[in-house]
Amino acid sequence: MNSKPATDPGTFWDERYADTDYIFGQEPNQWMAANADLLTPGLRALVPGDGEGRNGVWLAARGLDVTTVDASPVGVDKARKLAAASSVTIDAITADLREWDAPEAGYDVVVLAFLHVNADDRTGVHRALARALKPGGLLLLEGFAPDHLGTGKGGPPVKEMMFTEERMHEDFAGLLDIEHLEVLHTELPASERHGGPAIVLRLRGRRTDP
Repeated sequence: MNSKPATDPGTFWDERYADTDYIFGQEPNQWMAANADLLTPGLRALVPGDGEGRNGVWLAARGLDVTTVDASPVGVDKARKLAAASSVTIDAITADLREWDAPEAGYDVVVLAFLHVNADDRTGVHRALARALKPGGLLLLEGFAPDHLGTGKGGPPVKEMMFTEERMHEDFAGLLDIEHLEVLHTELPASERHGGPAIVLRLRGRRTDP
């Protein structure tokens, strides 16, 4: 098993982002874009694990105040360049999310797009990021479900790092009112490294009052 993405994500993704191309393209995550009517100008948005910046830049272009966090310095640098090329501003931070001190109740929106961490760290990371939402704040999450293994490209090497409905209920218990939660077959854009058939989980929830 290759555990490097989970144990040393910065180095792992530095190697992949070293290519001058944007390996996941520059278009926004499909689930985030599907909820565009909820992503209004002036909201403060946090995009953890945004890599080369495609989702943070898209949100900034819509008028949101955006912070992105990623363990890869190479990815963060490319995110800043993408923002500059798109004539928008993002606050792009280099940090391992397992160690980053997410501000309590600091954001209106948190977007988690294919953010898969070590199974032992997942719940802690998810709960810290949910707490970064203001009461009533919106959390959007999409990631690979276990059945994706053997179905399509990309994703973690082990099912334990993937998302199930049961795991999401456990991770966000007492923190989110879940409005939408489903596992579905979909087609990821050809512009993405893992484009093609995929089995994913999608979640939309609102931060409960602390």
